[in-house]
Amino acid sequence: METHSHAEGETNVHALITEINGQVALFRDLLIHIGTARDCPEMREKVRKLRRTCVDACRHTSQLLLPQIRSAVAEGIPADHPHLVLLFFMCQLFIRELAKCSRLVQLMPMDMTGYFENRAGPSNLGNVISQILLCKTIAPDFNQEEIHSIAKDTQELSRIVSEMQEFIPQQDSSIERAEALIAENGQQKDRKKKRRNSLYRNVGSFCCICRPNFL
Repeated sequence: METHSHAEGETNVHALITEINGQVALFRDLLIHIGTARDCPEMREKVRKLRRTCVDACRHTSQLLLPQIRSAVAEGIPADHPHLVLLFFMCQLFIRELAKCSRLVQLMPMDMTGYFENRAGPSNLGNVISQILLCKTIAPDFNQEEIHSIAKDTQELSRIVSEMQEFIPQQDSSIERAEALIAENGQQKDRKKKRRNSLYRNVGSFCCICRPNFL
């Protein structure tokens, strides 16, 4: 029974990882169109909703994975979980996309007045209180709220990444440098060998077409 439950949990996590991967890819694709002819209030709202959905999915998946891995490590089982590694790198990639999104919103703000005229904005609680106290309608500043919300999401994801970092397998950087040096030396030797062969071929050709002076 426990084995069946574990397998089911693995399947759910795998599905979540696949979903997050697709969401990050779609989010990056949407950002490409900011500032182009396809940019519009509807697309900005789609970017906002996808961002929130992806952050929630990353948080939920980490909450499923981390307790299991902490328990395994406490029992002396090495932490080598491919799903955690995938989530770790996808969160890092998503953080970079969030930084890009924040800069784009600042550089190319979108007028959302008409879009949210009869709807609640991304976070309308403060505006509702202001309306009650001041007895007037205050339009939400979508762009400023987006910048603030992106900053909060970035902090949340950075916290998740920091928690996962402890259980990510570390690769010896000295080995990486040695392998890089070996590869580079091999490439240099190949280039030198090719130059020598080319030189010999050229010299050989030159000798063949040159006629000796004593003939």
